[in-house]
This record gives sequence, structure tokens and C-alpha cells, in this order.
Amino acid sequence: MDDLHADFLRYVGQTSPGPIGLEIERAEGAWLYARGGRRYLDFISGIGVANLGHANPAVIAAIKRQAERYLHVMVYGEYVLDAQVRLARRLAQLLPPQLGQIYFTNSGAEAIEGALKTARKRTSRIGFVAFDGAYHGDTMGALALAGNAAFRAPFEPLPGPVRHLPYGDTAALDAIDSKVAAVVIEPVQAEGGVRIPGAEFMRALRSRCDRTGALLIFDEVLTGFGRTGKLFALEHFGVTPDIIVLAKALGGGLPLGAFCASSSLLSVLAHDPPLGHITTFGGHPLSCAAGLAALEVTVGEALPQRAAQIGAGIRDRLLRINDPRIIAVRGIGLLLGIELASADLTRQFVERTIAAGVIVNWTLNSDRVVRLAPPLTITESEVDFALETIERALGEGVRREK
Repeated sequence: MDDLHADFLRYVGQTSPGPIGLEIERAEGAWLYARGGRRYLDFISGIGVANLGHANPAVIAAIKRQAERYLHVMVYGEYVLDAQVRLARRLAQLLPPQLGQIYFTNSGAEAIEGALKTARKRTSRIGFVAFDGAYHGDTMGALALAGNAAFRAPFEPLPGPVRHLPYGDTAALDAIDSKVAAVVIEPVQAEGGVRIPGAEFMRALRSRCDRTGALLIFDEVLTGFGRTGKLFALEHFGVTPDIIVLAKALGGGLPLGAFCASSSLLSVLAHDPPLGHITTFGGHPLSCAAGLAALEVTVGEALPQRAAQIGAGIRDRLLRINDPRIIAVRGIGLLLGIELASADLTRQFVERTIAAGVIVNWTLNSDRVVRLAPPLTITESEVDFALETIERALGEGVRREK
């Protein structure tokens, strides 16, 4: 038998010295099935992608139908492809009217890059503002926005200039001035430790951008499509950005990103020069077909409302765990964070929880926070299993410390 794990380490480019290394044979619903028959509850939805769980029947059927018709036929934007048009139209119906035109990409980071280019061309300004704790992807422009200096440092100098402000601090917004092309922000920070700003901060940010002429870009790569208890997180704040960036759950499990704005704003990419922003595989018809099917399930089954209800129940149960090493529990919809007393404890807790059959992870920019982001279709019995496992893993840590 092939040593698949050894070949994974030898031939596949690695992202860390210690990957989890589960050999996945299949996935269905909220469960991953590993080689050898062990199954794991995916309590992070493949990092926010599998909002409907794995192998959703409607999504699989849409993929099969599209695959039998055609796959890639031309670079993005030249041919009229019904899968692209139908998904763009449906998104425009669900987004605020000011965000009614969709530019499809392959990923969230690529969509961020497109949004940055749009802002520079529209404003003729060069500066950007981002926030501490931010994560917007790992391409060079997206990385320049990252709120963790440790991730930026090895790759500097990065595109810019970028100024980082404290997240949620209304007084700091005075730093946004007439040199800023755009402010880029996650309405809820996931990698930053599940940080949720106040509505007054978001309204002040919108107002400041309006006064200075800076564009406001919302990165909803992870928070979109029901994750926070609303279809889009912007609905929590009563604020509409100039550009919204989407990805992860957008493609129903296939690679797909988008940045959305008004037609007048996006039109700057189509002239002087034409083809000022292009992509070969962006908006792939297979991904768009899957994305439309996933979106219709999300809306038709009222999954954002379900996420709000189940997420509130999970948060209440976590708050009832009597463990002094839990510093805080934060959550909005089915995006929750458990802040623990130390990074070492967090790492050990994640390892124990995975070993017991529930996939959780810590956040890139806050090494003491464990993120929970289960599928929006998670069942009550699966939630029970996850929370019982989490509590046992914490208890195991207590026994080992003694």
C-alpha cells in the first residue's frame, strides 16, 4: 500500500512544520471520514467553506449538471455564461442595491486585490487603512493589510502605504484622511480572535470615509452567507460599504471569490486601459453553478436564522462551563471564540479535541482563542457531541496539569 502520508510530506508544498495530517477518504454532512474508518465532526466547516456541510445533495446535483455541459471555455468576462449570470443576478438581489454588480474571482485574496485596484483607480490615491488583528489573505497586497506584523515581516517591503488602526476604536478613525484610497475591514474579525465591533464604531467609520472620500471595503470572505446569523454581516450594523468581498462559502465547496460594488465603481476596471483587471479561471462555471445552488439552499432553508438560534445556544452552554482558564466566550451566529488563559493551553486543548473526534482550531492572529464555526446545518445531537467533547478535553487538561 502506498504511504500516502509520507508522499504528502514529500511532494505537496507544506504550510507549517506540523500539519494535522488526517487522511480524508470522504465527507458527508458535518462529518469527515478518515483512512482507517475514524470519523471527525467538522466544527470549523473547512475554515468557513462548508456552510451547508459536505456533499450537500443540491450542490452535488448542480455540479453534475454543469460538468456535463461545459467547464472552462474562455477567460473571464468575454462570453455570456449562464451559471455566472444567474449567480451574479441572485447575489445582486440579496445585497444592498449599491453593491449590485459582481466581479468574480478564484479566491478571497484575489478579490481583495481587485478591490484594492478598484479603489486606487477610482480615487487616484495610494494609501490604505486596515486594522490590528486583520486577516485578508496572503497575496502581497492582501498581506500588506494583515494586522499581525509577524506574518508581514519576512516579505517586506510590501505594497502600500498601509496604516493599521486599533480595531473598534472610534477615536482612532481621525487618522483616515484625504490620502487614503480605501479602508479595508472585516465586520467581524475571525482570525483576530472573533472580535465583534460595536455598531457605533461601524457607523462612525462609514461617516469618516464619506467625509474624506475614502472607499469603504468590507471583507466578508468568512462572515458572508449566514455565518453570523444574517445573510451578510453588514446587516448587523446598518452600514453599507462601497465594496464587499466574498469567497469561502460563496462557491458551495468549490473555489470562488467575488468583489461587488456599483456598476459605476466597477466600470473603472474596464477602460483606460481595457482589461485593467482580468482573470482566467475567475467565476468558473462549475463553481458558479455550485454557488447558486448553495445560495438557494441557504436562503430557502432560512439558514442564517438557524445559525443565530443554534449559535446563541452554543454560546450559552460554553458560558456555563465552570473553568477559570476560560477567559471569555465571544460569538455571533455560528462564529464563536473561546479565549483561554495561555497559548500553550490553547494548543493542547485543540490537539486533545481533535484526537477525541471534533475538529476545532486556534486563530492566526490570536493564539489564545479557539474558533468554532460548524456548518449552518449542524444538528442538535452533533452540537451535543461537540460540546461534551470540548468539556472533556478541558477536563483532561486539568488532570494533566495536576
